[in-house]
Amino acid sequence: MRAARLEPVSLPDFGALSGEPELSRHIYRNRIDRLRSRMNMHRLDAIVIYGDREHVANISWATGYDPRFEEAILIVVAGRTPVLLLGNEGFPYAETAQGEFERVLWQPLSLMGQPRQHLRPLAALLKEAGLAPGMAVGLAGWKGHETEDGVFDPDWFETPHYLVETLKGFGPVMNAAQLFMHPEHGLRVINEADQLALFEAAACRTSSAILRVIRSIRPGMTEYEALTAMRLDGFPQSIHVNFCSGPRAKYGLPSPSFRIMEKGDPVAFGVGLMGALNCRCGFLAESEADLPHHIRDYVPKLVAPYFEAVTAWYETIGIGVAGGAVYDAVMSRIGDPFFGIGLNPGHLIHMDEWVHSPVKRGSRQRFRSGMAVQCDIIPATGTDWFTTNIEDGIALADEALRAELAERHPAMWARIELRRAFMADVLGIRLKPEVLPFSNMPAWLPPFWLGHDRVMVMR
Repeated sequence: MRAARLEPVSLPDFGALSGEPELSRHIYRNRIDRLRSRMNMHRLDAIVIYGDREHVANISWATGYDPRFEEAILIVVAGRTPVLLLGNEGFPYAETAQGEFERVLWQPLSLMGQPRQHLRPLAALLKEAGLAPGMAVGLAGWKGHETEDGVFDPDWFETPHYLVETLKGFGPVMNAAQLFMHPEHGLRVINEADQLALFEAAACRTSSAILRVIRSIRPGMTEYEALTAMRLDGFPQSIHVNFCSGPRAKYGLPSPSFRIMEKGDPVAFGVGLMGALNCRCGFLAESEADLPHHIRDYVPKLVAPYFEAVTAWYETIGIGVAGGAVYDAVMSRIGDPFFGIGLNPGHLIHMDEWVHSPVKRGSRQRFRSGMAVQCDIIPATGTDWFTTNIEDGIALADEALRAELAERHPAMWARIELRRAFMADVLGIRLKPEVLPFSNMPAWLPPFWLGHDRVMVMR
């Protein structure tokens, strides 16, 4: 029987980015066509998408426009060019987007104190965009309300009150977030080859940033000093950088501070860019000898069973596999309350870090080709043993999509092949052919960051 062990491992260089793909107008035209087909399926006469700086993914998927300082509203009606309502600063910036839409200035989307001299009623603009009395309207914000059983409430809106009330003046309104974000059939959960290639480019950045920090971190540094090694290049972020050590490390989410790190500190570190997130947790130590005596069994008690669960995740997931099967594979290894697994062990990822998740107990929702998926299994022991963590992204691609990726993005494909070989030959993790690792530290888990040449493997 295979078991997790801590062994010396040399992490190879999987290749640096020399460019990244752009999403063409053809892709955005096809997306609007797919959206209109989905509208017909749900008997909707119009779709209205709301987006803002924190919630860009649905509106960006449809238009290529990502709101910066302001909000934006997209109106899609059959037989008409989509209309994008924008504020003072977004109106000119939207010219950089590749989607096909008509720009319309609506100044209430602008920041307070800015000019409002061209103010017009929202209802009038919606009418000009194609809305008419009696229409059934789908309104997509950034999520909706679900019960524990996954029942979605179409009357719960995660969008501004003024927008909901104005749309109700035209006819019945329903929350349409699931059209984009359903964990099996959502428009955004099945990605084109170019979109996956762009996500892989983001994952190269996030994983390499974490790797550089782990390789250079030292006791006596402030948290800020340690993170100068990230060398992020300006690619848009999806989350704040999470970095915390010592007493704050148990929370996982805080931003870095001037705290001076000490040998033996627990450390948590996560970096997210649009399309990718990577995270690692461990101790700022050379070995278990640097830990308090009562937790020197950190590796056999926590890290080894965790790595076996991660291995089960990677070896179970695949096209056609039910989310419940992935859940069972993980929880059969670390279902004990000590591990404190509270969130789904894996989820879908896009420009937003978490789209939705089919990975839960009893889920029959199945993984499909084109999905981008996050291995995201977070123990929260609430004890001195702290936690351990691997968060890395993959894509699922059938034979046709794999051939397209290899032809259109050969440098990306070469990195994927090297990562798959490393996981199989060095770490002992056997992936199905359709599982494409995107991280430059795929399943690489050093429990002790000052001794990062020793990582977990399956033997």
